[in-house]
Amino acid sequence: MTETIPELKLNDGTLIPQLGYGLHRVDPALAEELTLAALEAGYRHLDTAFIYHNEEGVGRAIAASGVPRDELYVTTKLWNDRHRDADAALSESLERLGLDHVDLYLIHWPVPSEGAYVDAWRSMVQLREQGLTTSIGVSNFLPSHIHDLEMATDVTPAVNQVELHPLFQRWKELDAMRVHGVAIEGWAPLGGGNLDLSDYPEITDAAEAHGKTPAQVVLRWHLQNRVIVFPKTNSPERMAENLDIFDFELSHDEMAAMIALDEEEFGRFGPHPAHYSDM
Repeated sequence: MTETIPELKLNDGTLIPQLGYGLHRVDPALAEELTLAALEAGYRHLDTAFIYHNEEGVGRAIAASGVPRDELYVTTKLWNDRHRDADAALSESLERLGLDHVDLYLIHWPVPSEGAYVDAWRSMVQLREQGLTTSIGVSNFLPSHIHDLEMATDVTPAVNQVELHPLFQRWKELDAMRVHGVAIEGWAPLGGGNLDLSDYPEITDAAEAHGKTPAQVVLRWHLQNRVIVFPKTNSPERMAENLDIFDFELSHDEMAAMIALDEEEFGRFGPHPAHYSDM
């Protein structure tokens, strides 16, 4: 199954699997079991974060899985209260994960009210140079925030992980970031539990036409838009279903019909990066 997962080339020359398993809202007590199930299903890209409180479970699963380290792609994230302490924060994450490096380290939120995300980025650049992370990027950053990072360091984030789903497609922002070579990762790719995909004929018609579920159609839509996704599920059956999206392709008309679902800012479910400051 892993042979069918496409990879995208990042602006630093490395490759990232376009589909992975997301650990957001995965109970720490279940993280080891579910990560093992995901690895057994064929996932090789794991997306966790300090604030998910499940890095230890992910690390135990990696150790128990027998999957060679060079076949895995592991992402974790720097939380908002560690912008001035990124080196220690990553060291702690690596200890919990049982790894000597991660493949991608992200600043989780810009928290502009604190004014420290540029300092955090300078530290991220150093951590990459030290080999503690292969790639560095950001999450929930606006194009203006990314501009600040580039102006301060001449280093462009490899990725930006943002809320992205059929009702919130943010094309102008994505185009602005891609002009700078920033790859897009989408969190809540199926709406984060806020959408009933069966309510949208634009999705269900395509699902019926291809013999797939609405969720599979939406994930396929993301992939064809060159978005990196890592849907979260507690169900091994759903894990397998989410991987089964490489044997069909949405037509131009099907893609366009889903693009027409965009509600722009009205479709946002999560907090706005310009204002979010949870520490």
